[in-house]
Amino acid sequence: MIDMTNIKNIIFDIGSVLLEYRWEDMLMDHGLSREDAIKIGTAMFTDPLWSGMDLASTGEEQAIIESYHRKYPEYGDTIEWFINHCEYMHVPREDVWERVHQLKGLGYTLYLLSNYPETMFHKHTDNAPFIADMSGGIISFQVKQIKPNAEIYQSLLRKYNLVADECLFFDDRADNTEGARKQGIHAITVTSRQFLVDELDKIIAAKNS
Repeated sequence: MIDMTNIKNIIFDIGSVLLEYRWEDMLMDHGLSREDAIKIGTAMFTDPLWSGMDLASTGEEQAIIESYHRKYPEYGDTIEWFINHCEYMHVPREDVWERVHQLKGLGYTLYLLSNYPETMFHKHTDNAPFIADMSGGIISFQVKQIKPNAEIYQSLLRKYNLVADECLFFDDRADNTEGARKQGIHAITVTSRQFLVDELDKIIAAKNS
């Protein structure tokens, strides 16, 4: 566990941290077999076009959808449906949110740092209780920067006058946590929902001791 003595700020990614994603089941609900759901979803998320989605404001998303159609004509319609109905993709992590709220009450200042296109971000977070516990954040579409590039971490530090060594970042991708460490930010790679719950419980217990 990271030494929390000097930590004042806790920064959270959203996907697979504060929210779960059910993209495979979502595509199966749309009528795909599991095999096709995995094939199409993997192609969509691993294509460089998805990094473009993470930079996209609402008015820019359609151009990327059209690029998917050109690149994957055999299932471009499915990708378009998925992007346009992303409200079916996320699942609450209420046990995590409860602990986030406790951290706020214990005096930590909380922030978001996440790669997200604008429309999806709002569909996934506008009614999420954890938003009320956040003092701010940086989302990729807002600044046209994405993790793990150095610029997005520096944007967060500058915007809120944060000292990197006083920050702890939770993200589910090792390249993103490594990117944070390169900027002097302490970081933990979230490997599962239970792992995250356990780590947050350790922080809460230590603060209360």
